[in-house]
Amino acid sequence: MGKDTHKKQCEEETAGEKDFGEDLEALSLEEAFERIEETIGRLEEEETTLEESFLAYQKGMRLLQYCNTKIDKVEKLVLKIGEDGELDEF
Repeated sequence: MGKDTHKKQCEEETAGEKDFGEDLEALSLEEAFERIEETIGRLEEEETTLEESFLAYQKGMRLLQYCNTKIDKVEKLVLKIGEDGELDEF
């Protein structure tokens, strides 16, 4: 990927950062994990500047926090069967 193409892609992603919080709730857990993988890939690219790396890191941390919250909610809803055969909240 050329420098100009890479810079344009990063600028487009950065422009979407302002709306990222609103968009986050619409993501499924799987989609959030995919975005985390994309963010990690961006951080590993040699052409990524320090500023772009920092923005990608922030985005990745927000995604991880979202995933953690979503997983916590699911865990609280999961029921387990106790030794007495009763359903108990997890």
